[in-house]
Amino acid sequence: MKNTAIIIPARLGAKRFPNKPLAKINNIPMIIHVLNRAKEAKIGEVFVATPDNEILQLVKKNGGNVFLTKQSHSSGSDRIYEVYEKNFKNDNVDLIINLQGDMPNISPESIYKLEKLMRNNKCDIGTLASKIKDEKEILDPNIVKLKTFQDIGSNDFIDVKDFFRIKQELPNEKIYHHIGIYAFTNIALTKYVKLSRSKLEIERNLEQMRAMENKLVIKSGLSNFSPLSVDTEEDLQKIIQEMN
Repeated sequence: MKNTAIIIPARLGAKRFPNKPLAKINNIPMIIHVLNRAKEAKIGEVFVATPDNEILQLVKKNGGNVFLTKQSHSSGSDRIYEVYEKNFKNDNVDLIINLQGDMPNISPESIYKLEKLMRNNKCDIGTLASKIKDEKEILDPNIVKLKTFQDIGSNDFIDVKDFFRIKQELPNEKIYHHIGIYAFTNIALTKYVKLSRSKLEIERNLEQMRAMENKLVIKSGLSNFSPLSVDTEEDLQKIIQEMN
């Protein structure tokens, strides 16, 4: 039997928002909110991958599974691969979901939907998107956008054409708000982490460009929910208001 594992990379040293996983929302640390949403999806075991002992102890205290990783990883995907390689490579885990630790209001339904789309379609990496609500999202560099070859219907899983933060010319393009969750096949994850950082990955500060530039197939489904990624203190205040 094939199995799915959800791995949440989290670290204290984010440049824009240090100690972000510990930021409290309704008196609960952000990483615990994300952990709980992942468990509620009920698609497989959930683990936190962290280089920081403070996060390790916090997750354990809240009844979660957690692994201490190397400090030196340059991306969350490298961190989840370490956990996969050391713990699940021989456990029939063929699908690994990289759930970003800064989306405390992601819906369990979205996580569940992505797993089912990956099981029912053939691609290397799957992700999710939601519809753009207003022009502010297009102009906000903190919100990652994705472009597809065609409109994404509610049950579709469509090839992604590009990811970006800012673009000048977007007439008649199929543009969506990207949601920071990735489902890798075990083969794709193993291949991905062995690739060198790519030109556009560095320029755009988007690690998914490494996959795009090396011809890994990324498909996106549509989520009815638009979880906010917490990149700044201002984002945190928005999330606190929303989750209250």
